[in-house]
Amino acid sequence: MSRSARRITATVLASGALLAAAALPASADGRDHGHDRPTHRSAIVLGKIQYDSPGRDNGSNRSLNAEWVTVTNTSRHSVNLRGWTLSDESHRTYRFDMRLPARSSVRVHTGVGRDTRHDVYQDRRSYVWDSRDTATLRDNRGNRVDSKSWGRFRGDDRRDGGYRGNR
Repeated sequence: MSRSARRITATVLASGALLAAAALPASADGRDHGHDRPTHRSAIVLGKIQYDSPGRDNGSNRSLNAEWVTVTNTSRHSVNLRGWTLSDESHRTYRFDMRLPARSSVRVHTGVGRDTRHDVYQDRRSYVWDSRDTATLRDNRGNRVDSKSWGRFRGDDRRDGGYRGNR
């Protein structure tokens, strides 16, 4: 290849690299830019949600504890959840004070109970999760890690026992 052909090829390649860098989306730098959305997939995610306590909603502690949200650690390492929060659209908030082992889950119940490795309790005397709501999980810095909504999709007003998988 001639010297001028190599120069032209090098110029074209350099120009292409500059154009590709300029075309990257603003979020590609790994920052949120004020949009309150996760910039990377967290190992801590919301799992199953039972938002409508099965049976009669009589306000008993048993009925309150039948309403829950599962938080799952999908990584191979334990994660310190101290200071993390789980909240609904009305800003009712539960603050974690635990370490979640690798590849395990904890169920956050609404009512009163004794915390264990697999079940924690918000110690509330009234229901949290409405038939149309959003569960939001935030880390100890207030960054949104995951959220799930239900009851707003495709006119979805049916009562199907309350469980919602990933949406």
